[in-house]
Formats: sequence, structure tokens, C-alpha cells
Amino acid sequence: MLKNWFKLIFSPLANFKISIAETRFQYKYFLFITKSVAKIKYFYNPNKLDFEKVRTSFTTVIWRVFGFLSASLVSGAIIVLALYSFIDSPKEKILQRENKQYKDQLRRLQTRVNELSMVLGELQDRDAQIYRTIFEADPISFKPKFNPNDRKYKLAEGFDDAEVINDLNNKVENITSLVALQSKSFDELKKLADSKQDFLASIPAIQPIANKDLKRIASGFGYRIHPIYKTTKFHSGIDFTAPTRTPVYATGNGTVSFAKYEGRGYGNHIIINHGFGYKSLYGHLSSIEVFERQKVKRGELIGYVGNTGTSTAPHLHYEVVKGEKKVNPINYFFNDISEADYEAIRDISARPTQSFD
Repeated sequence: MLKNWFKLIFSPLANFKISIAETRFQYKYFLFITKSVAKIKYFYNPNKLDFEKVRTSFTTVIWRVFGFLSASLVSGAIIVLALYSFIDSPKEKILQRENKQYKDQLRRLQTRVNELSMVLGELQDRDAQIYRTIFEADPISFKPKFNPNDRKYKLAEGFDDAEVINDLNNKVENITSLVALQSKSFDELKKLADSKQDFLASIPAIQPIANKDLKRIASGFGYRIHPIYKTTKFHSGIDFTAPTRTPVYATGNGTVSFAKYEGRGYGNHIIINHGFGYKSLYGHLSSIEVFERQKVKRGELIGYVGNTGTSTAPHLHYEVVKGEKKVNPINYFFNDISEADYEAIRDISARPTQSFD
């Protein structure tokens, strides 16, 4: 009876205590949920029946910061690489436009250089085939004076258009060299043009003795039978038959460079330097009427026909030298013979006769 009475009295108090404990737990759980939302980590301590803040060590914080930074850097690098690989920046777009313009300019420049090379080639052909032929000047050698394999001419190694740029540079260097040579050639031709009158007067352009009937040419230029050795030998001039003491005339203006009496070879002979690369020789003379360093005019008396030196009969041996090379004198008899006379002299001199010296 008493026991039941106590239960009746204290039972509400027990239930009230349990309700208070539950309320405290619910409050603390609410705080845990609220603080968890605030990203502050807690753990439940069963010994203290309470939530305690999780303490993170300094080393752990450092490693977490380092990991975060490392991951951020790697992610950023991947993103930047992807952007640069697939998306052009404004500066890259500008550079691409400039590169395209440079390539267009390079193609136009290459076309222009090729055109200049063709024009220069035409000038060289005119120089050799027309101008120098008119003035009877030796041809000039148009060879570039640079080595395309020289290191300094390989300026674009490593570039995309290196071959085109180096080829263009070599062509420009070649044109520069050829233009310098062509300029030098034109300067020489200008001097020849300025001295054209002297040039025409100096060429050995007449026959050295009177030969209007064309009967005095005995042996021509080329291989002939030697009169003494009776063997075929190159005859470097023309033999004119004439009586001793027949007058011999200078065939062009010039200066006497040699005039001596000799007993062998050409015998008594004269050499006249006409300038412009021309010389003439008069051999086997009986007498010499000029002296060395004397200036003579075309048609001026310089000596007389004779039979001195290696000679088998009275005659004049006559030679024309152009640029240290002996040439056929009949090609220069254009001042005192007609075209028909030239054909006749050429036929006479071409006959396989025996020379007189």
C-alpha cells in the first residue's frame, strides 16, 4: 500500500527528469547540427556526454594547404594548356595576320626578284651580242663573286620558310654582284663609245701594200706547207708577194712598239700597237723607216718589202693580233675593198699553197 503510494507520488518526478535529459540532448544535437553547417567539426564524447571541437594539428594544416595549392596549380595549368591549345589569344591572332602578310610580301618579292633576274639577263645578252660586237670588245665574264654555301648567306635557318628566304637572299646577292659587273661593263662601253672615232681610226683596217688587183696575196692564214722544212705548219699571217723596195704602210693609227733589224725569223720587222687590244706586225722588210715609240697614222709609210730573216723570196709577212691572239687579217680589210673583193681575197687566201716563211 505504502509502495504504491510512493510510486504515485514520485513517478511524475522521474518522468520529468527523463524529459529534461532528453531536452538537453536535443538541444546539444541542435547545436551540433548548427555548428556542422558552419563547417566547424565536432565529435561526440560519450564519457562527457558532450560534443567537443575537433582539434587539427599544425602539420595537418600545412599538408592540407600544400595539397590544395598543388591541386590548384595543376588544375590551372591543365586549363591554361587547354585554352592555348584550342583557343587563340588576341595577340596570337594578330601575329597570325602579320605572318600571313609577311608570306604574301615574300611571294611578291620573290616574283619581283625573278623579273629583275630576267631583265638583267637580257642586258647581259645585249652587252655580249650587240654592244661588245659593235665595239669589238672582249666579252666580260658574268659570274657571281659570292659563295651561296657561305654561312652568312644562310640567314633563316630554323624558320618555316627558311628555304624560300635563303633562296631569295642568294638571288639578291647574285643580282647585286651581276649589277656591279654590268655597271663596270657599261662604263667600259661608254669609254669605247666616247673614243669610237679613235677606235675606228686605230683598227688595222687596210691592206699593208697596194693591192688593188688582188694578185699579191700568195699565202693565207692557217696551216700551210713550210717552204724550208716542207712540213705542215700553222701560218699566223698573210704573205704578200711584191718586189723589193715596195712601200709598206701602217694599217691603222698607233705607236711603234718594236722596230729592229734581225737576221732570223721575221727578219727586219715592225710591230705597231694600235690600242684597244690590237697590234699589227710587218716582217721580212728590206728597210725600216720608223723608230720605236713613234706615233703613226693609217696609210703612213713605215718601211719597204724585203727578203730578210727566214724567207725564200721577197714578200711581206703581215699579222694582226687581237688581245694577244693572232687572227686572220683578211677579216679587217674593210676600209679599202668592196664586198666582192673581200669574197675574192677570202677564196685566194684559203687555197692550200706553200708559205714564203
